[in-house]
Formats: sequence, structure tokens, C-alpha cells
Amino acid sequence: MISTRGRYALRVMIDLAEHQNGSYIPMKDVADRQDISLKYLERIVPVLTQEGFIEGLHGKGGGYRLVKAPEDCRVGDILRLTEGDLAPVACLAKGAQPCGRAAECRTLAMWQKFNTLINDYFDGITIADLMKSSPAADNYII
Repeated sequence: MISTRGRYALRVMIDLAEHQNGSYIPMKDVADRQDISLKYLERIVPVLTQEGFIEGLHGKGGGYRLVKAPEDCRVGDILRLTEGDLAPVACLAKGAQPCGRAAECRTLAMWQKFNTLINDYFDGITIADLMKSSPAADNYII
């Protein structure tokens, strides 16, 4: 399940992409447009900054802007950054200890394929794709 943190990170990225004009955008403006608490966004933005998706400038005229083009910002990368992992089961999580039952696990192949589907799906969507989709569309992506 994708957390609020992951969903809000995507909303921030889309908002910054839609309002980019070369200048920095105050996070308060993003928070107001997205109806998200500024305090909550202040916990998400540092992660996006550290990983080089956005950059910030403090002081007068400060705010945030995209570093990468929307076409180069994959949803999968952003979700793995905010969620830690997209693995559907603990044994497939990054850094998980090998399962002692793997050799006889009848569901492992199913979970592996599902994990691949999840990651491939989200890696095939960019912020630019999301900018093109209409709200509440049921067939907007791939």
C-alpha cells in the first residue's frame, strides 16, 4: 500500500512541474494549491532534494524547483524513495534475509512476478505522463 507520504510527494512533483517558470516556487504555494499541510510537506521535500529531484533556495525569492525534467522523473523512483520499497511481501524487500523456505515456497514465483509488475508499471510512468492525465481518469496511463 502506498502511503500518504508517497502520494503527496507525487503531488508536489506534479505541482512544481506544472508551475515551473525558471523561478523558485514557495512550498507554501504548493501546500495551498494541493490542500496539504505545509508542515507535512516540509518532511517530504528534504528527501526529494537530497535525491536531486528538486532544489531549494532559502530567503526572499526562495522556494523549490525541479532539477530534472518531468520526463526524467519516474514515479517508481519517487515512490521507492518515499516508501523505501514497493515489494509486496517482506521476503522480497531490499536487504531482506534469504528465506529458509524459499526452495519449497509455492507462492514465491507469484510474488516475484507481482513485484516485477509493480516496479515495471511505476517505472513506466513519469511526472510528465501524470501532467497529461485528467483528474480521476480511469485509463490515463499505459
